[in-house]
Amino acid sequence: MPEKNLPELITLKRLIDEGGRHLEVGTSCTVAMDGRQFPVYTIALGNPSPDVPALGFFGGIHGLERIGTQVVLSFMESLLARLRWDATLHQQLESMRLVFMPLVNPGGMWQATRCNPQGVDLMRNAPLSAVEKVPFMLGGQRYSHHLPWYRGAEGAPMEPESRAVCEIVERELLSRQFSMALDCHSGFGLRDRIWFPHAHTATPIAHLADISALEELFSTAYPNHNYVFEPQSRQYRTHGDLWDYLYLNSDNVFLPLTLEMGSWLWVKKNPRQIFDRIAIFNPTARHRLQRVLRRHLILFDFLMRAASSHGRWTPEGMARKVQHRRALAQWYHS
Repeated sequence: MPEKNLPELITLKRLIDEGGRHLEVGTSCTVAMDGRQFPVYTIALGNPSPDVPALGFFGGIHGLERIGTQVVLSFMESLLARLRWDATLHQQLESMRLVFMPLVNPGGMWQATRCNPQGVDLMRNAPLSAVEKVPFMLGGQRYSHHLPWYRGAEGAPMEPESRAVCEIVERELLSRQFSMALDCHSGFGLRDRIWFPHAHTATPIAHLADISALEELFSTAYPNHNYVFEPQSRQYRTHGDLWDYLYLNSDNVFLPLTLEMGSWLWVKKNPRQIFDRIAIFNPTARHRLQRVLRRHLILFDFLMRAASSHGRWTPEGMARKVQHRRALAQWYHS
């Protein structure tokens, strides 16, 4: 079978089969690679009504970062197991919508590259240019698809995988009064970071107060967490960021977050991994992989609760002004 050597896709298909009637499954596009056809699946569950909030989980946008797909699949597996007995989960899903796109770039994962099979970095591919200086190459380049961080040709349509992300977000998330997304990556620093827009400019987003309230909510509920919340622009700016593009095209409250797992810690514990381009971005020891898969379930579950209960914590009036000032002091004036 075409995907027999891509374990993450095999796991995803197994979960789809196990989910049965609980899941709505679609194929956003199909990616051809080495004579194989890799489907890009979307999975939804919960209340389809446009009146309820929604939360999306995404992984595998960069083919090298397999752990991003694996943590999303781990959460899906946990949810499906709980659906057999957890009445509280069933009640929660009556009040919200969940969307999953665990493996956006199967072609890149198959060939063990960051980009898709056409050499395009999907996180530099949106029709959006930075308004401030970006790092050379890292911020996105149009010199050649043979070089990393290639944006795609000027004026060319977005890549099928990028369009697939945009279509599911526009249909399932942006159409609602409140929605959030979490996109899972790895490869930056010694800490796990949660980034929010903007990536194309250091200017704060319009919903900065909502992000601040969400961060405060999480830090209060889980005071011993080890995540660093910050705007991506605090680290570096880029052209073509998909989440900036989607955020700017939303008329409702849409809070896109990126989980950037700190893979340098894995390399620090096993320096030989630096010579393996896959191991640089992924935990290789089984006990370390299991620890990573466990660790983020708390965050994922929290986001579910926060989305379904957004009316209880999103700030209004004076509280909104207070949260905005808090966020400016925390992330922009330090």
